[in-house]
Amino acid sequence: MTTASWQAQVYAALKRARIRQIGYVPDAGHAHLIDAAQADPDMRAVVLTTEEEGIALAAGAWLGGERAALLMQSSGVGNCINMLSLPVNCRMPFLALVTMRGEWAEFNPWQVPMGAATPAVLAATGVHVRRADSPHDVAEIVAASAALAFESTVPVAVLFSQRLIGAKVFEK
Repeated sequence: MTTASWQAQVYAALKRARIRQIGYVPDAGHAHLIDAAQADPDMRAVVLTTEEEGIALAAGAWLGGERAALLMQSSGVGNCINMLSLPVNCRMPFLALVTMRGEWAEFNPWQVPMGAATPAVLAATGVHVRRADSPHDVAEIVAASAALAFESTVPVAVLFSQRLIGAKVFEK
C-alpha cells in the first residue's frame, strides 16, 4: 500500500465521519490530506497560525452544527496544552490527526523531546490517544477515533508514527 493510498483512505474516513472543516498548520506529513481538503468543494480547509487555533475552530464548528478535525505535527502538541481544556471541560468532541516526529530515522534532535512526550502530554490533558503504525490499519483507526470523538463527545488524537509517514529528509 502506498503512502498516497493510505492517506486517501484516511481522507475518505474523515468524509464518512461527516467532517466538514479541516484546520491545519502546513506539514509535509499531512500534505495529501491538506491538498484533498482544499480541492473538495464540500470541505473547508483552514490554515492556522498556531495549532491551538484549531481547537477553537473545532469547538466553533461543533457549536455551529458541523464537525472539524485538526491536522498537526507532534511538535505542535506543546502549543495546545492549555487550550485542550476547552473540549475536555465543555464535553465537546475533538479529533486531531498528529504526524509524529522525533521517532524512527529522525535527523533533527530538536524534534525528539516533544515526539517522545506527545502521547503522555495528550493523555495527561484528558485526550484519548490512538496510534497508527501500519498503512493497513490507519483508516480504520481514524474512523473508529472519529466515532469515539463525535458519538461520545470526547477529545481523541490519532498519532501517525514517523515510520508510517516516512522519514523527513532535506536535500543539500
